[in-house]
Amino acid sequence: MIRPAAMTENRKHWEALLSELRQRQQAAVAQGGEERIARQHRRGRLTARERVEALADAGSFREYGALAGGQHPAGRPAVPADGLVAGTAHIDSRRCVILAEDFTVQGGSIGHPNAAKRARLVRLALEQRCPLLVLLDGAGERASNQDERYPHAPGDLQLLADLQGQAPIVAIVLGTSAGHGALAAMFADLVIMAEGSALFSAGPPLVKAAMGIDTTADELGSALLHTRDSGVAHQRCASEAECFSLARRFLALLAEPDTLAANGVDPTASAPRPVDSLLDIIPPAVAQPYDMRRVLAELVDTDSLLELQPDYGRTLITTLARIGGRSCLLIANQPAVEAGAITRQAADKASYFIGLAHRFGLPLVSLVDNPGVMPGPAAERSGVLRAAAGMFRAQRHYRGQKVVVTLRKAFGFGSSVMGMNPWDRQLVSLALPGVSLGGIPALGAAAATGADRDATEALAAHQSGAWAGADAMAFDRVIAPRDLRNELIQALLH
Repeated sequence: MIRPAAMTENRKHWEALLSELRQRQQAAVAQGGEERIARQHRRGRLTARERVEALADAGSFREYGALAGGQHPAGRPAVPADGLVAGTAHIDSRRCVILAEDFTVQGGSIGHPNAAKRARLVRLALEQRCPLLVLLDGAGERASNQDERYPHAPGDLQLLADLQGQAPIVAIVLGTSAGHGALAAMFADLVIMAEGSALFSAGPPLVKAAMGIDTTADELGSALLHTRDSGVAHQRCASEAECFSLARRFLALLAEPDTLAANGVDPTASAPRPVDSLLDIIPPAVAQPYDMRRVLAELVDTDSLLELQPDYGRTLITTLARIGGRSCLLIANQPAVEAGAITRQAADKASYFIGLAHRFGLPLVSLVDNPGVMPGPAAERSGVLRAAAGMFRAQRHYRGQKVVVTLRKAFGFGSSVMGMNPWDRQLVSLALPGVSLGGIPALGAAAATGADRDATEALAAHQSGAWAGADAMAFDRVIAPRDLRNELIQALLH
């Protein structure tokens, strides 16, 4: 039997240890202190801990490594959580791993414990096949790291490369992200940037020192620059709340079970239905533009459409959506922008997201209406041929349920990169009756070959209609526009 005196002595020792634990925990969650937190709020930004709370299901966050940075081997002052809030949480009831850089602590820079925590949590995501969300607002590697060995560099980048295709990765840029953090974003399946944020390999001071160029964070890597011009980021959002909402929608569309009962899809929203409105939306004349987004809105389940990278490669639309309750990727030419021709940017965008669909087993629905690969000096200088070949390769390597629908026109290599190659692992190949096909449009062929008017008209007549394609088994079925949604549901769910 333990004597009461001994128990009392033990309790005293425990109380001392527990008191120190409470102090260290309080210091860890204090972040950069009241003034730096207030400064973050004055800039219209949440703190790292507030961001985690806003993103995750209420009460679900379990922190890892809160005491990292609290016991420097050389006795230097403690750094709260070493500038990184990390752990597991549930997002829409699915367990995820979250890393959030804390700008209030030494600018969110990466010290040794921070690097170890990154590697530990990315490895956890890999081992458990959990989605990983990285919230970026930091200055990259800490300058003081140069004074010591850095055993964990670049371990998390290697692990991020391993995680690709094993579980979804989302990077959300919420402030200024430079160096190592910006590199980490490049391994994400989706990169979201808030307005006012910036992403670059090196900031203005380093650019000035290395190259003698005066520049700004916006000029180097604003949200507009990366979503419209460089293509480095995919989505631009007006607020942090919008960023988090978009990330949740993206994960839901990637991770959703196939059965309607499991994912809770509204039966009314996903029910089969005719789409007579396509007769009003799609002009029969192949040269007349129309907005493909209106077609997509009619075909997919109500309120399920999530367009990806809308400001880049605008001649082609990439979107996640549900059709009959089934999550899928749709790629669609946009006749309202340069007739839907395949540009370098459009081909690069399509290649990227076809690869994503391949990695995560999403069905691929391709809506074809383009005049071919973009011609002209500017297009050739951009490297459109190489990019188009990359898109063709992505189509060829895709393994999954591929449905190709030729809506109107499909010429040359532009049809091939959209997946309209005969018997190229399509689950089904569909066409509307009035499609126009050929190696090149009839007028272009006439100009290139010097054909006379009679020959030109004969070629145009041959290109008009789906009948020749159906005769050659290029199309499995020619259908009425009103039946298209129901045909897609039949293909994807049966």
